[in-house]
Amino acid sequence: MTDKLAQLSEAGVSIWLDDVSRRRLDTGNLAELIRAKHVVGVTSNPTIFAKALADASDYDDQVRELAARGASLDAAVREITTTDIRTACDLFRDVWQATGGIDGRVSIEVDPRLANDTDKTVAEALDLWKTVDRPNLYVKIPATEAGLPAITRTLAEGVSVNVTLIFSVQRYREVMDAFLAGLEQAKANGHDIAKLTSVASFFVSRVDTEVDKRLDAIGSDEAKALRGKAAVANARLAYAAFEEVLASERWQALAADGATPQRPLWASTGVKNPNYKDTLYVDELVVADTVNTMPENTLHAVADHGDLRGDTVTGTKAHAQQVFDELAAVGVDIDDVHLVLENEGVEKFEKSWEELLESVDGQLEAAHSTGS
Repeated sequence: MTDKLAQLSEAGVSIWLDDVSRRRLDTGNLAELIRAKHVVGVTSNPTIFAKALADASDYDDQVRELAARGASLDAAVREITTTDIRTACDLFRDVWQATGGIDGRVSIEVDPRLANDTDKTVAEALDLWKTVDRPNLYVKIPATEAGLPAITRTLAEGVSVNVTLIFSVQRYREVMDAFLAGLEQAKANGHDIAKLTSVASFFVSRVDTEVDKRLDAIGSDEAKALRGKAAVANARLAYAAFEEVLASERWQALAADGATPQRPLWASTGVKNPNYKDTLYVDELVVADTVNTMPENTLHAVADHGDLRGDTVTGTKAHAQQVFDELAAVGVDIDDVHLVLENEGVEKFEKSWEELLESVDGQLEAAHSTGS
């Protein structure tokens, strides 16, 4: 049987799991995915942690200990989440060393309530870096307008960054600029930029969800024919922008000092429309120097029936642009799509963070009651 995930890895796509929990860590599930499914990194976000805390009793012992210590709610959430991330970092340490620090990465996100506050985002990012205290950590910073300078300032302090919630190619260009500025400042600050890496998380499936909704509302045959095409085209245009930056003199100067590229990371690659093939956002985005962070069901789907045909991205810029031109022609305002998705993305993570706080608060209360 062909090992499709091995094929994907050999094509230059790093396979990361879009999930982490105490249960995955304690049962050996994550270790098994590393061993058997070529998983070389893991990402987390507020929604993932909210689900992990709400669904399992795996955190009970730690919650009781925190309650006995009289930990505040925010302190308890910080300790619970960073414990999982630290454990995952240790699990991926060998991968990190074997890949020269490129993979073996574990991501934790700053409090999403800070998404529009640059100074607080930077402070939180640096605090998370110190708290987890692992060299293979990525601190996730959203690509909001306030997040852009925070990305630069965090990198300038020698902290590796996963930039999240990128939806438009224009914002992605701004993210790459923030990354280059961060490396330049880090070098000026005396950091070894060869040890400083970054990924840019470009969200995929949500683009089709929003665009398809608008195409259905338009209702014409021309509009319906474009359903399910926007997300892949958007990501392919992003990769073309990435290639442009790699060819720039500004990047070449940094590369000469040992810098490694900020790889595009395809995020939100689980298919949300059941009418689309469940491996769509993996099959059509195979290209070297990228990451695909998948939910576990997508990972298994690719292993079982992924349609891996080699590089499906290089040389597709013109066709991808044609898709966008056709979307504009039928009346889809793609700039508005991107704005709506960014705002919704921040709001969803804020809501998940509130759910996480409520869950831990309830567990702390229960532990206090039991203890008394």
